[in-house]
Amino acid sequence: MTDQTARVQEDGQEAQPGPSEQAQAAAPSTALEREHAEMKDRLLRTLAEMENLRKRTEREIADSRLYSVTSFARDLLVVADNMRRALEAVTPELRSTAEKSVKALIDGIELTERELLKALEKNGVRQFTPQGEKFDPNLHQAMFEIPDATVPAGSVVQVVQPGYMIGDRVLRPALVGVSKGGPKTAPSAPSNDNAQRAKESARKS
Repeated sequence: MTDQTARVQEDGQEAQPGPSEQAQAAAPSTALEREHAEMKDRLLRTLAEMENLRKRTEREIADSRLYSVTSFARDLLVVADNMRRALEAVTPELRSTAEKSVKALIDGIELTERELLKALEKNGVRQFTPQGEKFDPNLHQAMFEIPDATVPAGSVVQVVQPGYMIGDRVLRPALVGVSKGGPKTAPSAPSNDNAQRAKESARKS
């Protein structure tokens, strides 16, 4: 072997990187991939947090709009109650024998009551009358008990004053008379989405 050939071989061996040099060359690439994965993970987490924040903010805004009228609506219920008492004071006999002007007055009160209830419902306030339903302390306030062996115990047999709900919350419980002395199995309450949501809200609170 000549000296020139030996030098060529030596130069060729120097030109080819060894295993350690290959590992060093691959190390920056691996570090970049790891950094890229970490940045992607942080980005996804940030996007998820922003989406949760957006949804929570929307719920808070919706609740604020709905429940901001709670105090005002509660004050209007007194007006609705007074209208109802005035109409209940008019007996069928009195209505049939009343003059036209008095009948017109009664009709006007009835119309005003309907419009008031519509305005309340438009703002998320709904009236409920639990006649015949099972007594629920989350929705009803018992005023007295009525002995009646023909009605399941714990049933609402008289509604003294209707209840009102605002959204998923009870604005005012219904004042009711509850049966006692009957069988223990109470009737199932009729389907009422607002009442069900109110019960769930009361349990959560």
